[in-house]
Amino acid sequence: MKWSDIHDIAIELADNYPDEDPRYVNFVDLHRWVCELENFDDDPERSGEKILEAIQATWIEEVAD
Repeated sequence: MKWSDIHDIAIELADNYPDEDPRYVNFVDLHRWVCELENFDDDPERSGEKILEAIQATWIEEVAD
């Protein structure tokens, strides 16, 4: 996965962190958790606040469904 695979990342985060409420995850933790995903293979420095916001919003939607 790359940073652009926002939906796939959100699904993986929901699966890996079922007890976390994504509304309250700070971006430092979110960035680390994404980089630690088994299928994630992108440069950690290529992310930014907009990407992390999009991942967080998609994760929130994913757990709301």
